Amino acid sequence: MTWYFVKLLILLPLVGGMAFGALWLWRKYQPGMMAGQGDRSLKLLEALPMGAFGKLAVVEFEGKKILVAVTRNRIEKIAEGDPYRAR
Repeated sequence: MTWYFVKLLILLPLVGGMAFGALWLWRKYQPGMMAGQGDRSLKLLEALPMGAFGKLAVVEFEGKKILVAVTRNRIEKIAEGDPYRAR
C-alpha cells in the first residue's frame, strides 16, 4: 500500500506537468502563428483571444499593419497602422 502512494506522489505531478506542457506548446504554436511566414504577402503578426469565440488580430499586408476583429460570423477591420511610424 505504501508503494502505491509513493508511485502516486511521483506520477501525479509528472502527468500534470506533461498536460500543462502540452497545453503551453499548443497555445504557443497555434496554426497561423508559426514562424516561417517570411515569404508570404499576408502575415499574421499577433492574435489575442477576446471571449469564447472572438479574437483581435494584427495582420500585415503590403507593409501596412491592420487590426481586425474576428468572430465566428465576420471579420471586421478596426484600425490601420502607419507603416512609417517608428516602433
